[in-house]
Amino acid sequence: MRKPLIAGNWKMYKTSDQAVKLTAGIKAALKGFEGVDVVLCPPFTVLSTVYNIISDIDIQLGAQDLYWEKEGAFTGEISPIMLKDCGCEFVISGHSERRKYFSETNEIINKKVKAALDVGLKPICCVGETLEEREAGKTIDVIKTQLTGCLAGFEIGDALNLIIAYEPVWAIGTGKNATAAQAQEVHKFIRTWIAENFSQGVANSLRILYGGSVKPANIKELMNEEDVDGALVGGASLEASSFVEIVKNSI
Repeated sequence: MRKPLIAGNWKMYKTSDQAVKLTAGIKAALKGFEGVDVVLCPPFTVLSTVYNIISDIDIQLGAQDLYWEKEGAFTGEISPIMLKDCGCEFVISGHSERRKYFSETNEIINKKVKAALDVGLKPICCVGETLEEREAGKTIDVIKTQLTGCLAGFEIGDALNLIIAYEPVWAIGTGKNATAAQAQEVHKFIRTWIAENFSQGVANSLRILYGGSVKPANIKELMNEEDVDGALVGGASLEASSFVEIVKNSI
């Protein structure tokens, strides 16, 4: 039985004071709640602030991105070691916004996922198709290409510490979301691909999250699908009440 995981991606929102208020609200509402792994992924500037609030409760910290070198003359970048030092256990890699606005390729994402694994971070590797690709019937081909590129050269041991997030690009921040059946179709393909390229044991244990306009109103239906193991939540993670409701409705 795979334990559900709900991760909140705050994107480029929340100053320090706002982060404290949001984190404290989530912490108070989830105190004593069990059965779901909860991960908060705030901006780099408040990672340590958030960690100091959640370090005594079963809520974990994640970052939204990283650079693949451990240190060096890379102005403006954040290394995996720095993330670990802030208390991070997870890191998002390959979010569609990184692909779209910062021209990240599958090869770049592969380096980032590997760098995360090398220091003991658990990468949440994102894949997903655009609206044009879906309407052209290319969804599965796109996902296969992304998985093949992002996970090239990895061994079974690497895959055991990996999380995949399927986020249809056309559903991110648009108010639209894939139906539960559409999500399940892609999640099932991902699990089958993992089984074929790593092992059935890895596929059985791998958690695959859905991301794309996840709300309290649709999380139950999504989680009823066999291969949906949680969610990567965007906008709804910016309010404690909606994020907590998603967490509690995921089991």
